[in-house]
Amino acid sequence: MVIVDDLKALTRPQRAAFFAALLGWTLDAFDFFLLVFLLKAIATDFHAKVSDVSEALFLTLALRPLGALVFGWLADRFGRRPVMMLDVGLYSVLAFASSFAPDLSSLLLMRAAFGFAMGGEWGIGASLTMESIPAKSRGLISGVLQEGYALGYLVAAGAYWLLGDHLDWRWFLRLSIIPALLIIYIRLQVPESPAWEAQRQHPETKKAANFGWLAKQWPLALYAMVMMTAFNLFSHGAQDLYPTFLKVQRHFTADQVGPLTIIANLGAIIGGVLFGVLSERIGRRRAIVLAALFALPAIPLWAYSATPLMLGVGAFMIQIAVQGAWGVVPVHLNELSPDEARGVFPGLVYQLGNLFASRIGVWQTQYAEAHGNDYASALAYLIGGVALLIAVIVFFGPEARGKVFGRPVA
Repeated sequence: MVIVDDLKALTRPQRAAFFAALLGWTLDAFDFFLLVFLLKAIATDFHAKVSDVSEALFLTLALRPLGALVFGWLADRFGRRPVMMLDVGLYSVLAFASSFAPDLSSLLLMRAAFGFAMGGEWGIGASLTMESIPAKSRGLISGVLQEGYALGYLVAAGAYWLLGDHLDWRWFLRLSIIPALLIIYIRLQVPESPAWEAQRQHPETKKAANFGWLAKQWPLALYAMVMMTAFNLFSHGAQDLYPTFLKVQRHFTADQVGPLTIIANLGAIIGGVLFGVLSERIGRRRAIVLAALFALPAIPLWAYSATPLMLGVGAFMIQIAVQGAWGVVPVHLNELSPDEARGVFPGLVYQLGNLFASRIGVWQTQYAEAHGNDYASALAYLIGGVALLIAVIVFFGPEARGKVFGRPVA
């Protein structure tokens, strides 16, 4: 089997870098999505509307670009490995601290700080992995790596399913300290990126790490930001309010919401791996376009079905599409990135896309509340439009499949 063979072909240091990045992204997403399941409970506790609490999602997403900029710059200057350890520890502690918030304002402030730290992990982990593995394995590894996000959502859904009726929301958020244990693994097992080690030997690298590359690459950076804005609308627009839709509009219990969310994320993992591998055969752009368009026939089942069975089928299909497209993103952005800025470029454009899409949860909630809690339409209209938008943006954009990493700066 091609997937198994590619994974077996990795050396021990390459596997360690991959697993560290995968776990980092999984646990990062776990910390983020715990809050998604708790919006209603927190709103009740603080005597607020769900839309008021959903501002925490906005603030988390809005601060992520700053984290990507700061931690990405540090990773280009001092290496992927030490900065990744710093970042994982910081986001774990800040997410844990938010469980002690005495009021909504304090919670919002703490989740904003968490977003700053969360913003650094994806770019550093993706660059560490893509710079460490063989070029022929990038599509597969990209698909698996990105689905750490879906896996984190799945683990959060499982925790909510098992404990949602038994634990106060504060105790749920205290689970956020678990990712800090990853620092031990990185410290003991993960080597530095060989491409970064080679790159830092060149005198121009220091200048490049101070954003000298931006003067030549700003059109590419602008394109990537627009693309990643659409991608973030696609993922957060489909995921963040889905549990709220099931609870508020469909009146499902935790015993129903948890399994449906797990089913959705199983589809996400399958989609990410499938289209990541496919991108090695048909190209990054074509794989993304195909995945995005697959969302269109899934929308009616996903948003408007009346039974848990059909909603589950729709959720499974929609996440194959959403995370199928996303599964190509780590490799696509890293191949497009300038060598001298691979620590900062992918993460920064990704998180700037997050910033520009960061109020989508608030807007969807406000739309739903203004239309009699019609979350189904808030989800469906957005995803249909964004799927088409991604297909157009990516189809006419650049591609650098198979690019060699670690060349000297020109």
